[in-house]
Parts: sequence; C-alpha cells; structure tokens
Amino acid sequence: MELFDVYSVFPVNVVRGKGCEVYDEKGQAYLDLYGGHAVISVGHSHPYLVKCMSEQLQQLMFYSNSVVNKLQERLAYELGELSGYPDYRAFFVNSGAEANENALKLASFHTGRKRVVAFRNSFHGRTSAAVEVTDNPALHAPINTNHNVYFAALDIKEVETELAKGDVCAVILEGISGVGGIQVPDEDFLRQLRELTRRYGVVLILDEIQSGYGRTGKFFAHQWAGIKPDLITVAKGIANGFPFSGVLISPMFAARKGLLGTTFGGNHLGCAAALAVLKIIREEKLIENALHTGTYLMQRLQELHSPLIKEIRGRGLMVGVELTVLVKKVRESLLFEERIFTGYSGQYTLRILPPLILSTKEVDIFVGSLKKVLDDVRKKALGQTAVVQE
Repeated sequence: MELFDVYSVFPVNVVRGKGCEVYDEKGQAYLDLYGGHAVISVGHSHPYLVKCMSEQLQQLMFYSNSVVNKLQERLAYELGELSGYPDYRAFFVNSGAEANENALKLASFHTGRKRVVAFRNSFHGRTSAAVEVTDNPALHAPINTNHNVYFAALDIKEVETELAKGDVCAVILEGISGVGGIQVPDEDFLRQLRELTRRYGVVLILDEIQSGYGRTGKFFAHQWAGIKPDLITVAKGIANGFPFSGVLISPMFAARKGLLGTTFGGNHLGCAAALAVLKIIREEKLIENALHTGTYLMQRLQELHSPLIKEIRGRGLMVGVELTVLVKKVRESLLFEERIFTGYSGQYTLRILPPLILSTKEVDIFVGSLKKVLDDVRKKALGQTAVVQE
C-alpha cells in the first residue's frame, strides 16, 4: 500500500525538533517559522510538555466519554481562566474542522435555521459543514454543495442584508484569516457585527483555530475589538501538535444528553498535553512574548524597504508578507539556501507562524535571510530584463 497522494511536500524528512528548530535525518537544522500551520505554540519538544505526556501515557492514554474525566474538567476551568471566558463551557474534540462542525451544528440547533453567512477567502476546514463555509469551490464535493452559505465581503451593510432575511443561523468569521492571506478584520467591523448578530438573533462564531492561543498578543484575536462571540473554536496551538481541539460555548446554549458527541475527543493524553501547554504559556509569559517579538518582527520587516514587498499584515506572531513576485521561489530559497521554514497564502503572500517562544535574535536571522533572498530575486529579475533589452 502507498500513501494517497494529496500533499505537495518538500523533500525534507524532519525527524526531531527543539525550541524553534527542527532537524532532518542528516542532522541539518532549520529555523521553523511556520510551526506546522501554527500548531507548535510552546516550541518543539518542550521538556515540561514531554514530561507531562510521558507520565500520563504510563497511567492511562484513553478512555471514552462514558466515564468521569477529571482532566477534562480541570482543562475547561484553566482554559476559561486564562482565556478570559470563565463562564463559558467547553466541548473537546480532535481537530479544527471538527470544532467548527460542532459549532455550526450548535448554532443550527439553537436557532432552528440552516443558512450561514461566511466571508470571502475564508477557510474553516475540510469536513462537511466546515468545508461548505470555506470559500474555495475546489474543495467542495457535490455532497458539500447545499447552497446554505452566503460569502460576504467584510462589509457590514452586505452582512445586514443577509441577516435581515431571517433565515440565518450563524455568522462564522476567522479572528485573522490564515489561508486567506493574514487579513485582519477591522475592529469597528467586528463590533458592528456583534451588535447586528444580537439584533437578528444570529449566533456569532469566531474561528480562532489559527489566530487563538496567544498568537496575536491576546489569548484570542477578537479580544482586540473587545467583543464576546457566542461560540469560539480552538485547535492548532492547544496541545502543541497532539490532535486536540474544542468549542467554547456561551451560557445562552442549553446542553442536553446526546446533543453532541465524540469518541476520541477530550481523551486523557490530549488533556494532559493541553494542560501542560496552558501552564507553559502562563509561566513563560508567551502571550506577552508573542506581542513583543511580533511587534519587533513587523518593525524589522518594514525597515527592509524592499520594492518586492507590497504589504506587511498581521498581529503578534501571525504575519503575512505580500510580495510583488511569486512566493514559491522566495519560500524555496528560504528553505533550501537559508534553512528556514515558512508558509504561504495564495501565490504572493509569505506566511509567518512561528512558535510563541520566538526570540528577537531569531527574528534578526530570518529578516537577514529574507533580505538576502529578495535581493537575489530582484538582481536576477533585473538581469533577465537587461538580457531581453539587449
């Protein structure tokens, strides 16, 4: 049997990691500024996380949700305290897509409606309802094309036109879009959206799967606007690479037995990992570090004054560098020549999503390497232009 060939992969076999670095099978080190899609929050192989998971693994890796799980109860409490949502309740599952799936289901149960307003260039996952609210027709199989979703611009009047029809159960929005190119919603827009959804009895879902867990310098990106959504979905950094996710549920939702369910979600090993992550974030002040180091990163990038940089967007350690040249060549040069992992969005945006432990020294290494790569790309482009003119 062979693997089902659906991924475009770099020919690098990563076998171990430490802090903000990963190593291939030959021992070559790479600076990791992507963290496996923003998953690595507290750094690779953090010793306290490894210790907690090892100890839990020796006691009990898994039992189903048919028994009391005190680790779940403790995790819900500590997550509520650190995130600023102590009065919300948690439902733990396995992936970001599954978290969004359950949030949409809760919204539909609660309102008795089925239509959703999502936003252009959004990405919310690849499962049935999650992919339907993702603005990428290439990902929609016929079974996912049910015409229940309206994709709006970040325009409050357009959104209100849809909500006024009276059949919308939820509005779902990313705290900061990831796949969509690190687009940061305007704070006034978010505040107006919160007011509108309340007025029309529509559930507001904030997808904080990539932008949450301290990445922007607050626990959730939407907290910069001072709003409280009805449902918040979390994944990525929650367990530093162990498959885990959750939905934070406001008190307005009534629970009943059988309303939601999962086999593996909230398992003991995952809870141990998630509890360790929260303790590390709190004790090592990683939310503060994300803000400090992210601000430094943005400043250093702006100081490049490169004609190949069109725009720099983001907050904290969620940064997009939109280029005037194709990102593919830049990203490949950073990886194979400078030994730095980065991500991308579309054809022109470099996506930076490092572990929250990133230091200013590592920022300097990256910015120096990016300058070198961009200068090389520009020189080659100018050289080719000269040849054509001759």
